[in-house]
Amino acid sequence: MRCAAGMDEFALIAELFAPLTDRCGAHLLDDAAVVPSSARHDRVYTTDTMIASTHFLADQPADEVAAKLARVNLSDLAAMGAEPEGYLLAIALPRSVETDWLRGFAAGLAADQDRFGWRLWGGDTTSGAARAVLTLTAIGRVPRGQALRRGGARAGDHVYVSGWIGDGLLGLDALRADRTADTGPAARYRRPEPRLALGQALRGVASACADVSDGLVADAGHIARASGVALDLDAAAVPLSPAGRASVAGDPDRLRALLTGGDDYELVFTAPPDAADAIARAAADAETPVTRIGRAHPGRRGPAVRVTDAQGHTLVIDRAGYTHGLGPAVPTPPDDARSTPSQQTRRERP
Repeated sequence: MRCAAGMDEFALIAELFAPLTDRCGAHLLDDAAVVPSSARHDRVYTTDTMIASTHFLADQPADEVAAKLARVNLSDLAAMGAEPEGYLLAIALPRSVETDWLRGFAAGLAADQDRFGWRLWGGDTTSGAARAVLTLTAIGRVPRGQALRRGGARAGDHVYVSGWIGDGLLGLDALRADRTADTGPAARYRRPEPRLALGQALRGVASACADVSDGLVADAGHIARASGVALDLDAAAVPLSPAGRASVAGDPDRLRALLTGGDDYELVFTAPPDAADAIARAAADAETPVTRIGRAHPGRRGPAVRVTDAQGHTLVIDRAGYTHGLGPAVPTPPDDARSTPSQQTRRERP
């Protein structure tokens, strides 16, 4: 067995934590766990942690930090087709954190409670941490047996994605240039939009679904591996924002980065070919654009996801997306060394 420093997130889960789930191990293949709770509904649980100077800027507005913490969890619920109900909050803070910061953080949570229709159900607070560590556990519900899963794709299914891909990375780039940037991709990076309405509309339509948090290629790969299929994606069909198209026009090689950058919080999903009309209706009902970008094939040797360009050539992608490295912790930079936002917002990411 390799030491933790040599494991990534998925190897760690498979080797050490999947055996602890007993007969519920399949839950670890999805964006959230699904547990029967009544004759009519299943409960859906997911959790995410954000660390200051790793996942958000140390001096980022507190209400914005709260919004992102809530929304990355809501995106997991969206990928399961679930409706949000409540959440648990655990925060460990340095003693130096001021009350005004906490007031702003609570205000950010309150604003998203009203918008997304959920409430705080409980949690824990501690002080004395070296850096702020914020953990939110989201709880939702879905009609019994209707949760979207990663493992339902079949050969012949079409692959779709919502919204635009690549704006998470472009938003980070914008913050590198201007720490105050808050429009276009920077706004989407700071406050992602969970696709809850679309996820719910896809119940009974999509065969498999995942949210795009680690990168389109990586998260499509989660579907492929859970389903035992291979996915072929058409890079030219992947929807890009105006900023994304401008980026690729200036440097065609930039497309690889946009396909693998992560932090988009869109939905990538599969569905049978005869579901095209139902998907169009779901997209219209959710007021969310959806684009067909590929097809599922029987499992094969080699990459679970293959991406081809407009000429049909396979794009060489060395890294499909972000994985949580579990090596030694990276020291927090001093306050006067916070000139490169990329090192604070996604320090674990290249």
